[in-house]
Amino acid sequence: MEKINTQEPLQGALRFDEPMSLHTTFKVGGPADIWVRPEGPSFPRYAACLLRTARTEGVPVFILGGGANLVVSDQGIRGIVLDTTGWSGWQIDESSVLLYAGTTVDKAVEVCADHEREALAFLAGMPGSIGGAIWMNARCYNLSISDVLMETWILNEQFEQVWVPFRPEDFEYKISPFQHRQVLILGGRFKTRPGDRSALVAEMQKYRQDRETKGHYTLPSAGSAFKNNHAFGKPTGKIIDELGLRGLSLGGAKVADWHGNIIVNTGTATAQDIYLLTEILKKRVKEALGYDLECEILFVGDWSQDGHIS
Repeated sequence: MEKINTQEPLQGALRFDEPMSLHTTFKVGGPADIWVRPEGPSFPRYAACLLRTARTEGVPVFILGGGANLVVSDQGIRGIVLDTTGWSGWQIDESSVLLYAGTTVDKAVEVCADHEREALAFLAGMPGSIGGAIWMNARCYNLSISDVLMETWILNEQFEQVWVPFRPEDFEYKISPFQHRQVLILGGRFKTRPGDRSALVAEMQKYRQDRETKGHYTLPSAGSAFKNNHAFGKPTGKIIDELGLRGLSLGGAKVADWHGNIIVNTGTATAQDIYLLTEILKKRVKEALGYDLECEILFVGDWSQDGHIS
């Protein structure tokens, strides 16, 4: 970090042994060796310097957005966690909105509504950041990020800032091309069209209320634990419900009493509790119906002492 900060002075925060439970929606996870959150207009330069130096020195770097859909190991994360939430902002023109990667999804939705632009209302109430939403091709209410994405701004493998035009063949259900590349998403440009602010606010409130009704905010969670699969004939939550697994618990982790596809932290859950509970659910569904559930939660960090199966 001294070498990095000598080349590109840090504007932002840096802490050692930072608990990742402070930076994830599940509120679990051990310490990151180093957690750094650059801020301000120098973010792309600092990030490029950090990633280049870390690669040269053989130090792993984990890119963190809003901490949704993540379970960090109880042992934490080795190396550097680069927190992108200090890189937030937006630029709006007549037909598009550019959103920086660290902007929270909910803030981005509000910004579009305030400027009477229809684009991202379907994401209202979703936790996480724009960068994470692009990376995972976030989807809800039958729409995906890829339905409105025009181009993505990244630091590529050579640490150069480039724009990647949207190509529909590169995106699938909750899959983006960036999941298979060692790049840093800096932002995305989204197509917009004029919209009435009152109508947009009403639509946003409808989606937020639906999430609240489904219990997304009742206890710490990552939202949906498993992806849906049309081949199964019904949503994963309904499959889990019908097998009588709603309410199943292990340690402080529990399948929500109100929804089969939400795992919650009841207050004392460890990352290991959550991981093992997902494995039990996958096993029960496989034994009963032959279906292979695919986790939407990403298990990251140092699982060497926890028996995590990659």
